[in-house]
Amino acid sequence: MRALVIQHDHLTEPGLVGARLVERGYGLSTVTVVPEQRHRAPDVVFDFPDAADWDLVVSLGAPWSVYDETAVGSWIGEELALLRKAHHLGIPVLGVCFGAQALTTALGGSVEASPRPEIGWTEIDTYDASLVGRGPWMQWHYDRCVLPPGAEELARNEVGVQAFRVGRSLGVQFHPEITMWMLRGWLANGGEQQALRHGVDPGQLLALSGDLEATARANASHLVDGFLDRVAGATD
Repeated sequence: MRALVIQHDHLTEPGLVGARLVERGYGLSTVTVVPEQRHRAPDVVFDFPDAADWDLVVSLGAPWSVYDETAVGSWIGEELALLRKAHHLGIPVLGVCFGAQALTTALGGSVEASPRPEIGWTEIDTYDASLVGRGPWMQWHYDRCVLPPGAEELARNEVGVQAFRVGRSLGVQFHPEITMWMLRGWLANGGEQQALRHGVDPGQLLALSGDLEATARANASHLVDGFLDRVAGATD
């Protein structure tokens, strides 16, 4: 089984999500849209693979906004087209944070600025804990999803939608893929200043993340299993 993983920047890897997919028998092919040297100028030209060539698509997070085409350039439109085609072909999509926002946009929803940023570990209100658990989940976002027609909201908190399902695809606003390596990279590339601006102590965030490593791995595995077995594996 072949999974296409869309990695938007050099810092946000498939992490725990990718590890569980491999454990479940998927071979991962990861493409990186914006190379490290263009991190501050992400309006690159990128040729996406054909959605039809894959059994599953994963779209990961990114430090940009889906609706900010001035910053990200034309590639966002091409990614939306890929996600739209995958969905219409019945190829499951797992969208994570930016990837969830891209999925909702591709299918007729939209993305807007959140009433406040979310940075750090939080629990969420879930309508189906056997599919999307309460967490804690790592959050790092400034935008939120407005769901497309026909989507089913699975979890939320006071900031907005935290998980949704549409057909055989699942979008989550949080970061189940997070690893310590990834978090250190975010903090070293502007995240430390962002966290401090919003009242989050980077040192405490790192320490708590270390304490939660085993919990994060278990939560990510549970989410991926639910996605594969109950969403991607759905026949309706």
